[in-house]
Amino acid sequence: MPRYHTLGQIPNKRHITFEKPEGGLYQEELFGTAGFAGMSSLIYHLYPPTVVSEVKRLTDVTPIIAIEKNMQALSFQGFSLTPEKDYLKSRKTLFVNNDLHIGLAAPIEFSSDYFYRNSDADEMLFVHAGSGTLKTMYGNLKFAYGDYLIIPRGTTYQIDFDTEDNRLLYIESFSEITTPRRYRNDYGQFLEHSPFCERDFRLPTDLQTHNEKGSFKVISKKQGVLWEYTHANHPFDVVGWDGFNYPYPYAFSILDFEPLTGRIHMPPPIHQQWESAGFVVCSFVPRLYDYHPKAIPAPYHHSNVDSEEILYYVDGDFMSRNNIKKGQITLHPGGIPHGPHPGAIERSVGKTKTEELAVMIDPFAPLSITKAAMDLQVDDYYKSWIAE
Repeated sequence: MPRYHTLGQIPNKRHITFEKPEGGLYQEELFGTAGFAGMSSLIYHLYPPTVVSEVKRLTDVTPIIAIEKNMQALSFQGFSLTPEKDYLKSRKTLFVNNDLHIGLAAPIEFSSDYFYRNSDADEMLFVHAGSGTLKTMYGNLKFAYGDYLIIPRGTTYQIDFDTEDNRLLYIESFSEITTPRRYRNDYGQFLEHSPFCERDFRLPTDLQTHNEKGSFKVISKKQGVLWEYTHANHPFDVVGWDGFNYPYPYAFSILDFEPLTGRIHMPPPIHQQWESAGFVVCSFVPRLYDYHPKAIPAPYHHSNVDSEEILYYVDGDFMSRNNIKKGQITLHPGGIPHGPHPGAIERSVGKTKTEELAVMIDPFAPLSITKAAMDLQVDDYYKSWIAE
């Protein structure tokens, strides 16, 4: 999904002298992944981004595993997660494999005492409650309820929350998060059948150049360990940049996903929003139901033999489940069948639309369950298909 964007001042050619008005040169940085072969941005700093006065190893935040190998349908009450004042401490990883970590956060604030940089993984933040501004060296991104924020690995950021009531679902992906290839032509443009287009993506704006020297703490995560880097220059001392939308951050509202419908029940891939090397993410949004006169809008029973299924329930009445609350998570492991709860099929017949809102994550490799997840577990969820 290559999309060129630029903000601020840049020279007319790459890798040439770019002089400051007061004398001296702006400092050019190439920011990218995949060596020099992937998408990248060229960033122009007031000062070298390499000046570090101190490095400290803080703590190992590798998730503690409670269930390494799982073959049981499980559910968790996400809104039971207790809010915490600090953004990083509020992040609780619940499910892990070698491709991704999935977690929840309920931060009251993001302390102005530090910046954060995930050097391990791309991050996808889904905003279930709260609003604010994601601040990076690329500029600012306003966000609100229902937004996905894609933050490429290595991006230094802060978040200004508008309120203290914030609920986030997050994914840490160890490969690039992008849009499905089948939605794009050979040039990267979204095709006519895509459920979204370029107009739906929000890019950084309002570039603010911070000409400040001092001690700026950047907490960086690498191989599951938090490190504290003390930089001599403000991380957002950027006067201009240009590049493609990976690796700069961007936002997309789940409410801008345009659902595809049909006469009979359509399979989950029509809801796909994102993909990565080891998983896909789907957006379930308000939509018209199937319109064949004998259609069954509820999904059929199916065996997801080759993937796990995580469903995060955001809003509305999810038609295939009974007694589901906002922020609840269900995990249906690969290798066994799952399907609608008792009565859901019958209830769906004759219905014309749904107002449900949910995020589905399908990892292709089995997930381990963390100790933090077990604190939120719903007892005996796997028995909920027993009809009364």
